[in-house]
Amino acid sequence: MRKVKSLGLSTMDVQTRKMAQLLDNDMFLEKVGVSVGSDGLSERGLPPGQNVTITDLELDNGLLVTHVNQTQDLLKVQKNKVHSSKMQTTEEWLRIHGLESMQLTLEDLVKKGTFVLNAENATEQIEFTAETVVNFESKLSEVMQLYHQRIQWLLEDSRRVFGLIKGTRVGLLVDVSDISCGPRLLDFQKNLLCLIDEQLCYKKQLYFLSFGTEISFPWENPTNVNVHVLHKARQWVQELKPSGGCNLLKGLKKVLTKTDLNSLVLVVGCCPDQSSEILSDYIQQCTLGRKLLVHAVTYECSNHVLPAVLKNLTEVMGGRYHCYSSNCENYDSSDIRLLLLESQKAKALLSSIKQIFPGRTCDLLVTSMQNISTDFAKVVPASFLPKHESPLVIQVPTFLAKTSASWLKTNGLKAKKLSLYQVLAPNAFSPVEEFVPILQKTVSSTLHERAMMQFEWHDGTVKNVHVDPPILYHYQKQLGRMVRIYEKRIDWLSVGSRRIWGAICERRVVILVDMSVINSLYIIYIQHSLRLLLEEQMSNKDCFNIIAFGSDITAWKPEMVPSVPDNLQSAWRWILSLQCKGSRNLMSALRRATEVDFKDKDERGSQGIYVLTTGVPDQEMHAVSAYVAEICGGCDLQLHVCLFNVTGDLDPCTIIPARYASPNETASIFKEIVRAANGRFHWFGETGIYESDDISIIVSEMEKAVNYSQKNTRDNCNGEKNAAIRALTWRPTSAKAEIPPSQPLKEWSQAGQKKKHKPRKQPEITISTFYIDKGKNVGAVYRKYPKTKAVKRSVPFAALPKEEEMCSSKEWLSKHGLKKLKLELPRIMFGPECLHQKKMVESLHKKVSAKYCTTFPSVEIKGTVKHLHLQPKELEEYVEQLERVLRRYVQRIQWLLSGSRRLFGTILETKVCILIDTSGSMDPYLQQVTKELTTLIWEQLRKNDARFNLLRFAENTEAWQECLVEATDETCHSAVQWVSKFQAHGNTCILKALQKAFSFQDVEALYVLTDGKPDTSCSLILKEIEKLRKKQAIKIHTISFNCADRGANEFLKKLASHTGGRYHRCIGDVDGQLAAHRMLTEGFDDEDDPVFPFFEGDDLKKLAQEVAKARSFLIQAKSFRLLLEKWKLDQKDKSL
Repeated sequence: MRKVKSLGLSTMDVQTRKMAQLLDNDMFLEKVGVSVGSDGLSERGLPPGQNVTITDLELDNGLLVTHVNQTQDLLKVQKNKVHSSKMQTTEEWLRIHGLESMQLTLEDLVKKGTFVLNAENATEQIEFTAETVVNFESKLSEVMQLYHQRIQWLLEDSRRVFGLIKGTRVGLLVDVSDISCGPRLLDFQKNLLCLIDEQLCYKKQLYFLSFGTEISFPWENPTNVNVHVLHKARQWVQELKPSGGCNLLKGLKKVLTKTDLNSLVLVVGCCPDQSSEILSDYIQQCTLGRKLLVHAVTYECSNHVLPAVLKNLTEVMGGRYHCYSSNCENYDSSDIRLLLLESQKAKALLSSIKQIFPGRTCDLLVTSMQNISTDFAKVVPASFLPKHESPLVIQVPTFLAKTSASWLKTNGLKAKKLSLYQVLAPNAFSPVEEFVPILQKTVSSTLHERAMMQFEWHDGTVKNVHVDPPILYHYQKQLGRMVRIYEKRIDWLSVGSRRIWGAICERRVVILVDMSVINSLYIIYIQHSLRLLLEEQMSNKDCFNIIAFGSDITAWKPEMVPSVPDNLQSAWRWILSLQCKGSRNLMSALRRATEVDFKDKDERGSQGIYVLTTGVPDQEMHAVSAYVAEICGGCDLQLHVCLFNVTGDLDPCTIIPARYASPNETASIFKEIVRAANGRFHWFGETGIYESDDISIIVSEMEKAVNYSQKNTRDNCNGEKNAAIRALTWRPTSAKAEIPPSQPLKEWSQAGQKKKHKPRKQPEITISTFYIDKGKNVGAVYRKYPKTKAVKRSVPFAALPKEEEMCSSKEWLSKHGLKKLKLELPRIMFGPECLHQKKMVESLHKKVSAKYCTTFPSVEIKGTVKHLHLQPKELEEYVEQLERVLRRYVQRIQWLLSGSRRLFGTILETKVCILIDTSGSMDPYLQQVTKELTTLIWEQLRKNDARFNLLRFAENTEAWQECLVEATDETCHSAVQWVSKFQAHGNTCILKALQKAFSFQDVEALYVLTDGKPDTSCSLILKEIEKLRKKQAIKIHTISFNCADRGANEFLKKLASHTGGRYHRCIGDVDGQLAAHRMLTEGFDDEDDPVFPFFEGDDLKKLAQEVAKARSFLIQAKSFRLLLEKWKLDQKDKSL
């Protein structure tokens, strides 16, 4: 063995012997650049026997070995590349080795199967080869083993104590307080030395700092890593001593000034002297706009407060957390927690696969689509299928859930006294009218601009407010904390059974489950929903029952029973036996629940009915609403609806329900029912929650907090630019004093003066006065100022309805037209002050322009020169508002061209008679008309609960009923059957039909559809109708169908106009829809393309004209904006 006598050492300690062994290792010598031949040590590229110098090795880089104690440092750095691949956080590691990245999710398994159709029951199935399933299970087992190995690696060496340290420029803050380091200093130093040798030696820069009562650091600034730095770091660790308290804030103030650091490691062993709010606020302020990784380590702390403090700190900063204790194995580490969650997902998926394919006796495995749902697997990967063969896993809630409305009574902004007006109230003063008796005159003071600002109160009044910036900043932090609490509440409401049912808050509960035949494809989801409910929320109730309803009613128990585990298990077995059949007889289920289970509802409290359904009930909405309002009134009983939104096409073999409505209409119906019962509405689907009353009220509270914060920020930011709000940086002590009571201003008249004419009205000024600190001066705060005449008008915000209103276009535009919205361009841009004027100057004997003519650009409008007073930014705001309005107008036109409104227009009245021309000329189009008329009956008459009648006319007339009837399901079915028997023949006798329709009692309007001119004289018809309307003022709306006769169309227009009705003509509807679609997608930049076709009907024509006007204003506004920008550039060039 070669000796190391060249180093001149007489004795060898332990480290020297290690170095000698290292130099005796040929592989290491070759790695560092020294080759070893058969004849001994030789230099790279030199013949054997030539002297080898230290300079023949690799470049120094600060890692040159000059002392035996530094040999291990050289070895550590040489292994940097080997270890760097492993030094990844679990989040980064899972991006490569996670289940989704490795394509090991249930969705990936489904993609490997083949979809087939079962010929026996016409259900869809998936076929898998046994090899595919076995390989998939094998990969899952391998990846679970990989996760286990990763966890074991994280629990080794320094990673066990401090976790995985990320970043290249690391700052290490070490707690050396008496409590933390006193009894375990030697172990702590040993672990820190291990951290330096295993992880920190691989970093580029290091900065160390210890904190107790005082702080200590080995060097002033972050230093590049080399052998000397690592040696000094070890010496510093060995010299650590306990130092009083735990002043973490002082250490942070020092280390956060080192902006070169990109990672900060906090090692704390006892509770800091400061609260977590102060620490997190300080770190947030100092790291604003800077990317800093925060890694907090709890070291050997038995107090439960410290982990909560550090965990909250890392959550706020988006950092990582690690908890170490040598006495227990219960680690809480961000990296290990993520691995455990991913491992549990893999384990649950493996278990689910074994349940789906229980027997594997053949090479081809088949399962039905009811046993696999890829979409549902994305939401709940491990537990989306009910475990039919296993009993319930019952969980006992630790507290009784509350509705969000009740929860906000103790956790809302108002309950926590965090309303903006509650915060500002102590320093908000109402201005009053008074004068200064000492001065006997009105005092004009500037103290208002220095000390206070005006703030609009919630009741519309204006108050003078003063608040210090620290108070505002602290208030914003509290608002942010409340928003995070609300987010946690929403997260809690969005998981498990609460995602499906919401929170079950009552003590006595009855569950109504929709088992109609249409739900046969979704039975597995319904069973899964009920299983989650029984497992998670029902065990702490007093008693419960479950009722399944289709056409018939089936109850689990005759009456409610206690919520004990045996009853819950029995209910689950009963649920598995349910079958879907019939329609949705919700009314009978409600009666069964209230008359049997809640027969003593008036004597008990905290009672609730929860309805799980997928569609509208068989009964009318108003009937159900009236019933639930009656049974829930005067007692503590609420009805809650959980609407499951099903997607996809219906099975062709399935019976269509008696009543059908779109998802939005269904939701609207149940909202009305819930509102009548003072309950809650919850709407969910496979992809998540669509609408929930519990979540909506929390979101509303969050929006309120954000609104308060924005008001606070806006007022604070404006204060830096406006002298009127400089009070936020200066406050006299007298501002705390109470403002003296005010007195009204009095009018003073001078003696001896007589008013010869009516005096000019002076502007009203009111003030509030108080004494200030210096001397005996009096200050005043203005409340009202003289109103100045505005030269230009600001761009108003256009408030537009989201839902369509059942009214004519004339009425709709009277509320939402450009004139009503005050968005007409001439009105905004050109007032009387904008007129270009010239006055005669006698000395010059000519007319001269006004002074401001060179200040504003001018344009010629209809032969008159006017000045542009708006700025480009204001014109841009006007363009934005106008585009919003245009899009809404186009959407209204799309609505008018959709459904039955395309042919018949909009039915506005609730008592109507529809007159259909069935003369011979209608024969080619009669099938189309009857189809559209069927749509009209269901879409407009039934939906609006109208009373109606139908009448067909040719040479004779025939009425469907003798009077107007209510639009119910039965009458609408009867009307559709009557319409389907129409046959075209004969002439067009409109007058007889109108006379017959006028005979119906209580009719408000007639809708006449015809394709041509009447057989009798048009003027005669108009005269006869005028006579009839003297007795009964009935509107007549006319509909021209496929009529090219100009005279006939003019007659229909006159008939509608003379009777106060509307004229409608179905033409150009396809082109109109195309033009509307192009406008919404391409925009409104070109005034001539796309354009609507020429609409002759009153409703469409008025809207199209309004759209054309708005588009012309839009083009003009954009041209004015370009003109202003060009003019400003010219003015700038002239000034240069």
